[in-house]
Amino acid sequence: MIWVLDASVAVRWFLKDESHPNADAVLGRLIDHPEFFAVPELFCFEVYAVLCRIHPSGQDAFVKGMMPILHSGILRQPMTESLATRASRFVQKGLTGYDACYAALAKEIRGTWLTFDQRAHDIVARQRISHDLTKALPRAW
Repeated sequence: MIWVLDASVAVRWFLKDESHPNADAVLGRLIDHPEFFAVPELFCFEVYAVLCRIHPSGQDAFVKGMMPILHSGILRQPMTESLATRASRFVQKGLTGYDACYAALAKEIRGTWLTFDQRAHDIVARQRISHDLTKALPRAW
């Protein structure tokens, strides 16, 4: 199984008020097996933007905390025409353009998008390409 990591998961690793045991469990698995994880290229920019806006040392947190993860073997998927076409279908269902890219990547690589965005998960839940971490870790975890 390939897990598509949402920015909503990663920011919880750096923000004390947002911490969550399921986010911590994802980080543990990511550290041990980065080859089982993927992110669309926008992930890096989303996490950076949130950390710079909310974290007292956002730049340092990103460089010291996220950069090693991004270079650990996680798949960083660039935007392609195929991914954009898939994403547009999810936008039509009600996802934002950003969330649509995560859903499209999960669909394209036959993975599961891990997110704390319950609304986004609910929109695509019938397709079985996402998992809402606010409730529990995936069964296959």
